[in-house]
Amino acid sequence: MSKLIPVQDVTPQAKPADNSVDLYASREKIYTRAFTGFFRNLRRFGGAALFLIYFGTVWLSWSGRQAVWWNLPERKFFVFGATFWPQDFILLSGILIVSAFGLFFITVFAGRVWCGYTCPQSVWTWIFMWCEKITEGDRNQRMKLDKAPMSANKFTRKLAKHSLWILIGFLTGLTFVGYFSPIRELLSELFTGQADGWAYFWVGFFTLATYGNAGWLREQVCIYMCPYARFQSVMFDKDTLIVSYDPRKGEHRGPRKKGIDYKAAGLGDCIDCTMCVQVCPTGIDIRDGLQIECIGCAACIDACDSIMDKMNYPRGLISYTTEHNLSGQKTHLLRPRLIGYALALLAMISVLVGAIVMRPLVGFDVSKDRVLFRENAEGRIENVYSLKIMNKDQRDHTYLIDAKGLDDIQLEGKRELKVAAGEILSLPVELSIAPEKLPSSTNEVTFTLHDADNPGSQVEAKSRFIGPRVR
Repeated sequence: MSKLIPVQDVTPQAKPADNSVDLYASREKIYTRAFTGFFRNLRRFGGAALFLIYFGTVWLSWSGRQAVWWNLPERKFFVFGATFWPQDFILLSGILIVSAFGLFFITVFAGRVWCGYTCPQSVWTWIFMWCEKITEGDRNQRMKLDKAPMSANKFTRKLAKHSLWILIGFLTGLTFVGYFSPIRELLSELFTGQADGWAYFWVGFFTLATYGNAGWLREQVCIYMCPYARFQSVMFDKDTLIVSYDPRKGEHRGPRKKGIDYKAAGLGDCIDCTMCVQVCPTGIDIRDGLQIECIGCAACIDACDSIMDKMNYPRGLISYTTEHNLSGQKTHLLRPRLIGYALALLAMISVLVGAIVMRPLVGFDVSKDRVLFRENAEGRIENVYSLKIMNKDQRDHTYLIDAKGLDDIQLEGKRELKVAAGEILSLPVELSIAPEKLPSSTNEVTFTLHDADNPGSQVEAKSRFIGPRVR
């Protein structure tokens, strides 16, 4: 008799129509509650500093021009006393790499503090929520206002809120465009109708982008659009600081009644007031554990600590902590990954600073004319070159040109050139040599550029000298 292998049907049963799962859930508007606390004040001061830098730097002047100005038409980028050119964009790559490793380092150490405190989306969203509060009231008032039918009071409050949002969006867009077009001229031209069409377009674009992102999308940007929310968990370890609820202190949850020993009743410190949920800008319940939507803003910590103070319970039910600490283990501040990121970051910062400090303030390029060679009136073999001198400094310079590499080589024409600050000077020059002095038909020559004000400063550029075939 043959042995049969039993077979069991494991095909999932079809769900009834009334238990179907929707693939799309409509957004539920989040009404945040006003609160106070240490981390809120920290975020306010940090945000104020960022706003001052962003909105204030564009109005600073340096040597008669805007201190920070990305002059795209002329391919010049002024950053206080330095002028950068497209050839210096390798430094921008270095800055981006340093910023990325800095973000990795701070994420491994302290989680998503960038998202909660310094990300432009978060900073502008908090400002827009403040505008909402002063025009429509606190959480409960806003909820009632949205449910109420349209009235003069509701229309006025909504109009005031959106007017403030658009005003902040306009100032944001104007300032951003002001870094690429001098802000003083831009402001005057915008309101007199003399600005370029692209200026109106980009100011309007960034106005609407700020209005939409910080006013309407808000947490949707953090949850669904920002890639950082997706890959940040890869950089976490069990010693990374995270905003977390401590179930050992808080469970079991429940309301409190006077005269009852809640410890004897098996209750923890959490009174289930949901204040931590009501202040969360992404609408999550931190008591459900670490979630991808959490931006680490610590609003729930401030809210919970205020409740603990009122109940005369110890603070720390929600706090910055680590997974090791929550499980009763020791937190390791120094670990290989964090040390590795720190060393790499320090090394790259050192290289970047060195590259910026050692960056030559003069660019020197030499290109040979397409005519291989010619014979001049004196019977000498002559080559023509095009020299391009780029003064990257903020002051005028006088440069001396010379050539070397062959015996009897002569540089014809002007040897001393004055180049204004930020100017690119192009000029043709000729090199000549007696035919009998040519060692071969193709020879290497070197052009040198000396700074007359700084004799120790010298830049070289190599090229080829072409002559007739040597027999």
